[in-house]
Amino acid sequence: MLESPAVPSAGRTEHREPAITRQNVTPRAMDADEPWMRGLHADTGYLLYRLGLRSGQLFNTFLQESGLRLRHYAVLRFLATSEGALQRELSARLGYDPSAIVGLVDDLEKQGFAERRPAPDDRRSRIVVLTESGRAFLRDTDEAGQRVTGELVGPLDAAERESLHALLLKIAADGLN
Repeated sequence: MLESPAVPSAGRTEHREPAITRQNVTPRAMDADEPWMRGLHADTGYLLYRLGLRSGQLFNTFLQESGLRLRHYAVLRFLATSEGALQRELSARLGYDPSAIVGLVDDLEKQGFAERRPAPDDRRSRIVVLTESGRAFLRDTDEAGQRVTGELVGPLDAAERESLHALLLKIAADGLN
């Protein structure tokens, strides 16, 4: 048996059980029939949140080998659609804190997937551009990204997947601006 941590108190030592004990708990599938889940499953926002978390987990697991995370991938995807962007533009468009963008771009530069170059219209500013290695990385990850999405929407048939995508685009166009 593990000893409780010692906590000093007025010259003596007390033993208390740790507030949190870590156990290897295997996550179970959500059971919609459990009373505490019915209310959560009735909340569309909560379901979107949970699916977003799951999507990020699956994608980050896939990216883990490369040393990148979903946030890096988002920057690369954005850069693939442009001739380059100022860091403040990346921050605004992706909704990331400006200080986070600096670290993400630093990481991408270390990997050789992006580089900072002088901005053509303002020599004091630098734009971030995708390198050929970054383009190759994105090409290599396309199939894996489709597998992640396929796993998330697996219970849906093709028509339901199209409808879900169209509805999410509609929400995103209004709700993410």
